[in-house]
Amino acid sequence: MYGTIAKMKAEKGAMDELKKMVTDRQPEGYVAAYVFKSDEDPNEFWLVAIFKNKETYFANANSAEQDKEFKRLRRFLKADPDWHDGEIVLDSRADH
Repeated sequence: MYGTIAKMKAEKGAMDELKKMVTDRQPEGYVAAYVFKSDEDPNEFWLVAIFKNKETYFANANSAEQDKEFKRLRRFLKADPDWHDGEIVLDSRADH
């Protein structure tokens, strides 16, 4: 599996719209997404997006549809996200 972790700072009152955007679209190869809200700052959050593999991740990342979604997302953020892409090397869940 492959994915990204992004630290984002939302504009005040934008969190509900941002959550909706994460759950609205599931492109080819999409596995899951998680959004964490900071205890210290309710407008700061981290997005974890997981894809089946690196190929499907980058196919989505480089698609015109994802570019459109990012531009929509960016309107609700104070700055560009801080992205960290990488291979998922451990998957440990209670339901396995």
